[in-house]
Amino acid sequence: MWTMRQYAGFSTAEESNKRYHYLLSQGVSGLSVAFDLPTQIGYDSDHPLAEGEVGKTGVAIDSIEDMALLFKGIKLEEVSTSMTINATGYILLAFYTALARQQGADLSKINGTIQNDILKEYAARGTYIYPPKPSMRIITDIFEWCSHELPKWNTISISGYHIREAGSTAVQEIAFTLSNGKAYVQAALQKGLDINVLGKRLSFFFNAHNNLFEEVAKFRAARTLWAKIMKDLGATDPKAMMLRFHTQTGGSTLTAQQAHNNITRVTLQSLAAVLGGTQSLHTNGFDEALSLPTEEAAGIALRTQQIVAYESGVTDTADPLAGSYFIEALTHEVETAARQLMDKIDAMGGSVTAIEEGFIQDEIARSAYAYQQQIERNEKIIVGVNKFQQEEANKIPIFRVDDSIRQVQSDRLARLRKERDQSRCGHLLAQLKDKAVSGENIMPVVLEAVESKCTLGEISDTLRAVFGEFK
Repeated sequence: MWTMRQYAGFSTAEESNKRYHYLLSQGVSGLSVAFDLPTQIGYDSDHPLAEGEVGKTGVAIDSIEDMALLFKGIKLEEVSTSMTINATGYILLAFYTALARQQGADLSKINGTIQNDILKEYAARGTYIYPPKPSMRIITDIFEWCSHELPKWNTISISGYHIREAGSTAVQEIAFTLSNGKAYVQAALQKGLDINVLGKRLSFFFNAHNNLFEEVAKFRAARTLWAKIMKDLGATDPKAMMLRFHTQTGGSTLTAQQAHNNITRVTLQSLAAVLGGTQSLHTNGFDEALSLPTEEAAGIALRTQQIVAYESGVTDTADPLAGSYFIEALTHEVETAARQLMDKIDAMGGSVTAIEEGFIQDEIARSAYAYQQQIERNEKIIVGVNKFQQEEANKIPIFRVDDSIRQVQSDRLARLRKERDQSRCGHLLAQLKDKAVSGENIMPVVLEAVESKCTLGEISDTLRAVFGEFK
């Protein structure tokens, strides 16, 4: 079976912890943490720019104390944790590692993933902090450090999900994602890392939309393309050439109109992911076009995975659609189109250049506009939106996070700063600045800093002073 995850995080660490215990009791086999926007872009909850956003799109994590509350009663040695975090991924990984050490865990057994894919942030999502080159440097520092300290940790989840959410086609999703993956591997090779070791710790994150056969073909094509990329870059171990991927059902396909229809959409998308060979899956709640998922909606989403897994029969064999003329032809068609687009990016100098010049962003924007035009001309039917509409009184419960959360977090930060060793924190932040300037690996001092109760915002600001911000 694939790892069954449910992406969850909201409000305070205590509230999210309750949801994790509920999901674990219902049969999830891995946790997936959503962080709020201030955490994602390196601001503590008491920062002026955090106002109105604390705990809203995910959980607020400001310090090691919050991380300990988030995983209270959960042994990190016994659970696989995925964290959707990018610009501040290095800090959240340090929090997680510090907590594992507090629990007395064997770090060689700690298993999970940080998204850590900054290139797609510039192209499609927007939660970046630093410019591309220093951001790539931080990522390779993580690769290097984890190879020694956390050998089972997936050091990056190279993400097509947000590229598709921003409006790309299926072909663009895999072409842009694999081009980004190639850029990360090339950066790691320049740092002297072994591709046969690194390759086994890379994972991917794709979207699943409603066109069942196109999605299956997309996943199948992506595996072939990635194996060739890794082989061409020098990989000789077959496991280093494998494309291991997590899938999330398509958030942008969910409708606020007739929201219960989303259960059917998520079922189709789950089936596409499984038929395409996913190693890990998150299913969206039917109410996510309206709010964060309620506990009921999250439970139905998990049951959807379980019904596909245990009742449908699609897990009886690997790649069950292999050999179908239509699927094989469509896989070849998607692969060929994606390769042509990747060749175009290579000719420009690779993903970083293509993003800096706005090429990838423009391609996504054009596709998103064309798709919306199809809907408005009724060439693309969205049930309940432009066809089969009905008058409805929305009686679906809305999940709301109270604005008082910010004060709770701010009070906690004030206590932490009062009780910690300020001198040691200042010393470690100065060390971090020195290492950022010198080019040394920053991860050892970041781990020391979080263990000494330096906050996420303080660490982020230290590197802002060195690297600046991307505008």
